[in-house]
Parts: sequence; C-alpha cells; structure tokens
Amino acid sequence: MPLLRMYALTAIVLALKMSAIAFVQGSARTSTGSFLNPEDAAAFGGKAVAEEAEIVQRAARAWRNDLENIPIFLILAWIYVSAGLPVTAFAIYCIVFMAARIAHTICYINSIQPWRTISFVIGALATLALIIHLFIKVVIA
Repeated sequence: MPLLRMYALTAIVLALKMSAIAFVQGSARTSTGSFLNPEDAAAFGGKAVAEEAEIVQRAARAWRNDLENIPIFLILAWIYVSAGLPVTAFAIYCIVFMAARIAHTICYINSIQPWRTISFVIGALATLALIIHLFIKVVIA
C-alpha cells in the first residue's frame, strides 16, 4: 500500500499544481481585464483582445510543458506500482519529479532562467531514472 499512497500523493500534488496554473491564468485575465473570447469579455466587463496578456501566455506554455511531461511520468509510475518494486526508490523519483515540476512552473511563470531549465532537466532525469529502473527490474528481469 505505501506504493499506492506515494502514487496517489504524486498525482494529487501534480493535479493541484496544474490547477494553480489555471488559477494564475484566470486571475491574470481578470486583473488585466483582457479576454481572448468576446463572450468572456462581455461576461466579466473586460475588453476582447487579439492576444492574451504575457502572464497568461507564459502560464499556458507552462501548462503545455506539463502535458508533455506529467502524463508520461504518471504512466511509468503506475507500472512501477503495479510491479510492486521498492518503495524507497519510488519515493525518491516521485519527490524529485514533483519538486522539479513545481519549481519549473514557478520559474516559467516568473521568467527565471537558468532555473527553469535546471528544474526541467532535473524532472527529466527523474523520469529517465524511473525508465531505467523499470527496464532493468520489469523488462529484462
């Protein structure tokens, strides 16, 4: 059960992190009073614009980056849980990945380099380590 708990915690934290991105976008639209969709501008008393505010665009790019990375990690993590492999290694992969993705989002939204790239690479390395672990313990075992 500890594997499932760690998996659930990881999925929940990452889902909340992605929800926070949506909150940043909505808040930015409201605070700037500019909306891409005319019906939103009308509903919220803002103006319709051809291009979203920079913060909204940055948050959207962070969201897309999450969509390229988080599902892959969660699929691999589920394979790990299903295989019943050691909890300690799994906890390390999950904690490192979660921390890296949270840092990546913060750095992306706030235009912080080189930390955005560093946090991305750390998350990618956690995923790669998980892949290697699965390959060794599940595929060629």
